[in-house]
Amino acid sequence: MSKWTTAQLPDQTGRTIIVTGANSGLGAATARALSEAGARVILACRNVDKAEQVAARLPGRSEVRALDLANLNSVRAFADSIERVDVLINNAGVMALPLRRTADGFEMQFGTNHLGHFALTNLLLDRITDRVVTVASGAHRIGKINLDDPNWERRRYDRWLAYGQSKLANLSFAYELQRRLAGEGSAVVSVAAHPGYAATDLMSHTETIQDRFMWLGNRMFAQSAEQGALPSLFAATADIEPGAFYGPDGFLGLRGYPTRGAGNAASKDRVLAGELWELSEKLCGLI
Repeated sequence: MSKWTTAQLPDQTGRTIIVTGANSGLGAATARALSEAGARVILACRNVDKAEQVAARLPGRSEVRALDLANLNSVRAFADSIERVDVLINNAGVMALPLRRTADGFEMQFGTNHLGHFALTNLLLDRITDRVVTVASGAHRIGKINLDDPNWERRRYDRWLAYGQSKLANLSFAYELQRRLAGEGSAVVSVAAHPGYAATDLMSHTETIQDRFMWLGNRMFAQSAEQGALPSLFAATADIEPGAFYGPDGFLGLRGYPTRGAGNAASKDRVLAGELWELSEKLCGLI
């Protein structure tokens, strides 16, 4: 694969693309590039005021709609407002938070990063025409999905292991969604992406001294949000392999240009993926 950049981004005129968490960071960079390519972009965000500021600077058609992935009622209301969409980019996320719970009682990282996007995707699936892009992370490698206690109710909470669990769940979901779509003969495809080490506001909410170290890391080592958005943009618009996982081509996948990567063994565990899917359906009230 050549060094793919937004200069190779295909014309998106006539296409509607939803980007969750498009009010800052990777989401804003993704929305901007898609708008410049001609897409109608729906910025699906909890912080509507910040999203409106981003939308005001986009060159093409865009609109902001409220979506709080930590509240399933908000997810359902948003899904009900969508008539048709070509691409859904499940980008929004939180990282390494102190123990908090969503409106529905889920651990915040698992509830926002995985369950919110799981519910959103399934509620929209009959109106998606092209593909679903789920943004995972290299941190999926530190994750372990505890099906008996995914919401950290009976074990000591660890913010980083909780983040890893949520990102492993993202990747497992993306793979399982592709298997199910293919099994149904659907033309819609599922693909995953990760940004590598990108400088965004995601890394500033631990409420500990770690925030200072990550701020320093962002300034010294991280690539820009625009560069970090390239794998998502590639996954959303290029001629991709269904069910693949794209990320930066540099050392350890931390920076660079989009290339096909590989998830760990746990992310490809079909039994685990099926059990996670069934649990997620129950927790989200989709069955």
